[in-house]
Amino acid sequence: MNRRPCWQPNLIATRSKRAAFGIFPGNLLKMIYLHKLLPLIASPLFLVIILFLWGTMSQRKWISLSGVSILVLCSLPLVSGKLIAHLEQDYVLKPTATANTADAIVVLSGMVRTIEGVDGLAYEWGEASDRIFAGIDLINKQKAPLLILTGGKLPWSVGRPEGEYLEKIALKNGVPSEVIRITENVQNTDQEAKAVAKILNKTEPNVILVTSAFHMPRAQKVFEAAGLSVSPYAVDFLSGVDKAKIMDFIPNADAFKNTSFFIREMIGRLYYHLKY
Repeated sequence: MNRRPCWQPNLIATRSKRAAFGIFPGNLLKMIYLHKLLPLIASPLFLVIILFLWGTMSQRKWISLSGVSILVLCSLPLVSGKLIAHLEQDYVLKPTATANTADAIVVLSGMVRTIEGVDGLAYEWGEASDRIFAGIDLINKQKAPLLILTGGKLPWSVGRPEGEYLEKIALKNGVPSEVIRITENVQNTDQEAKAVAKILNKTEPNVILVTSAFHMPRAQKVFEAAGLSVSPYAVDFLSGVDKAKIMDFIPNADAFKNTSFFIREMIGRLYYHLKY
């Protein structure tokens, strides 16, 4: 009897999990929006607003003060810095020369934004451009025969899929066109993993996975669930090595944003932990 390649998920188990998570094609758009909206509902700002309104309407000052306390605590750089460091604690930046060889180098999307240019749409870097340049360095050091770029494109995005823009960057940096592959359009990490497995089309291929350090635990879990053997190569570290200073104890908006980001990423990890 022919055995199913290990990278293909069990059909019955997959259907039951898809039913549980509502990700049949007809519900895909709803899932994407839910995935983006749920972190907002669970964000510190939402909690602060609820507590403040509750305290005001019930005339219970201690409830309103609880909301203010949460706001101050989440806005402290000392707190947000520790939380971001926790997301990245399992990884350190490694020289590309020390990476193991693999069947492919996979660079995940999420580093380019579309803007208005003089001649129409233009593209510029977001905060994770280290991903593509690490991928280029790895392929130029012959760590794998293929460089796979994911075609990230959300339903509300305009312009080309991100992978097409990244391909041009790779070509400009000396990567031969014949080693570059771009996945079909994808909208999340789960789809990226399945699209990469489809391109490689072999039993348990080994990939060097390049993504931001905070994103790596979630991405690695999803790629392994898709049947790929993952060698993580984390870049784009958000936490630095600094001495404590007085400004760490003064609340600011950036720190509040980072705390909210931590909660959003933890929700994403929980989602995929339950799914897989």
